[in-house]
Amino acid sequence: MTDRFPRAALVLIVAAALVITLAGLRATAGIVGPTLLALVLTITVHPVRRWLAEKNLPDWAVSLIVVTTVYILLILLTLSLVYAGARMATLLPSYVPKIQEYINDVGGWLEDKGVGDSQVSAAVNALDASRLLSIATSLAGAIVALLSNLFFIVTLALFMAFDTRSTERVLDRVRGDRPHLVDALVSFTQGTRNYMAVSAGFGFIVAVIDGVALWVMGVPGAFVWAVLAFVTNFIPNIGFVIGVIPPAIIGLLEGGPGLMIGVIIVYSVINVVIQSVIQPRYVGDKVGLSPTITMLSLVFWAWALGALGALLAVPLSLLARALLVEADPEARWALPLIAGKPDFKIETGPDEVEAAAAD
Repeated sequence: MTDRFPRAALVLIVAAALVITLAGLRATAGIVGPTLLALVLTITVHPVRRWLAEKNLPDWAVSLIVVTTVYILLILLTLSLVYAGARMATLLPSYVPKIQEYINDVGGWLEDKGVGDSQVSAAVNALDASRLLSIATSLAGAIVALLSNLFFIVTLALFMAFDTRSTERVLDRVRGDRPHLVDALVSFTQGTRNYMAVSAGFGFIVAVIDGVALWVMGVPGAFVWAVLAFVTNFIPNIGFVIGVIPPAIIGLLEGGPGLMIGVIIVYSVINVVIQSVIQPRYVGDKVGLSPTITMLSLVFWAWALGALGALLAVPLSLLARALLVEADPEARWALPLIAGKPDFKIETGPDEVEAAAAD
């Protein structure tokens, strides 16, 4: 009993600490989310820093160019989202009469099938098309929130860019005492960079093809849905479903069921071929997350951090794996379980910490 009681107490303490940590994470999502986004962006553009450092440029100039690169990416993405949001906010209300007509048709069909008048009325009221106006209002609020976080992200990216060199040197010193921790962090940065670069590249390709296809098919707001396709490409597993629903609905309202089915078919062909066949070949085994783990990580990070958590689900899971599994030699046995492959091993390229220390 004396041996079991401390273990039970330890389990309770760990469980309580986990609950408190999760509650704190949700409560501070407005700070943690933008901070992690700035970190991921800084890691993504780090190859630019290494390339510039090889040109023997001053460290301050290298940091300035790196942070400028991050700013350009943020500005382009923000402008696209703002325009897409404004276009969507003006597009949806124009379809309110059409949507109400479909709702009334559904109500009439339910009455023909013998559904009671009270149930039909309740269903029609619940699907009142005027509620779409609240969607536009919520969208405008989300854009304002994005712009308010943008200053915070920009400021963090500035400090992170100038701290990168010193951080690399500190990690090189720490390697002597905690080699597994440093190797795990290097693995995290390389996996994050690989995932973000590949997702952005293929997301751009998917967005261009989807946008052109929607424009040819005559679906209004083709640019809006192309931007949505690019953003949702970073959301694993369900990103395609999120991206296809809005243009499919607009296709139904604009051209009827035929156009809606056409949009779904085009999206399915494009996204299945690129995202399910071609893209995984470039990502390869470097991410090392099984489909089940990826889906669970998406649900968890979306719950904890909201929309940014969904977009950064894979990088954040790589960070958690690095700190909790890779950094602990006794826990590395779990890597094949997390990757879903019995022979999975972490493979890293040139050690960036040692390269920086050699400068």
